[in-house]
Amino acid sequence: MNTAEQSPPAWRFRIGVSLFVLGLLSPLGIPLVTATNLSTTWKTTLSGLLMLGIPELFWLVAAAIMGKPGFNYLKAKVFGTFKRYTLPKKVSRTRYRLGLVMLVIPLLYGWLEPYVSLLISGDDKRQVIFAIAGDVLLLASLFVLGSEFWEKLGALFIYEAKPQI
Repeated sequence: MNTAEQSPPAWRFRIGVSLFVLGLLSPLGIPLVTATNLSTTWKTTLSGLLMLGIPELFWLVAAAIMGKPGFNYLKAKVFGTFKRYTLPKKVSRTRYRLGLVMLVIPLLYGWLEPYVSLLISGDDKRQVIFAIAGDVLLLASLFVLGSEFWEKLGALFIYEAKPQI
């Protein structure tokens, strides 16, 4: 039996998962730090540690407590769920076309926006909202397009890659 399929000791696994989740949630403590009466230096240092440092430390301790079988079990469960729901190998023609439209709209907007904004005076907040919406739409399109598109995208960066017609 594979170590990823074996369930680890229950108490070690529970403590490890708890520490892993606590590490994921540690950046949420930043607003608490900024609301204190500490000096700016301390606030900056603690906020930085809550963002980068403390989560990684918790994850390292969680992996050590779970051990290799527990970590492999958790990794198999998380990535198995991720693969099942997000990146199908083959997508339908309709989904592929929808994904391409989702991909092209932010690219066209990003290309045309500097020129159009010269003609239309507007609010900077509106531009930021459109930029964020475009980024989200672009990233979502990569998931809608499926894993075959990821392979096509990756082939763009390989000199020896040849199209198959």
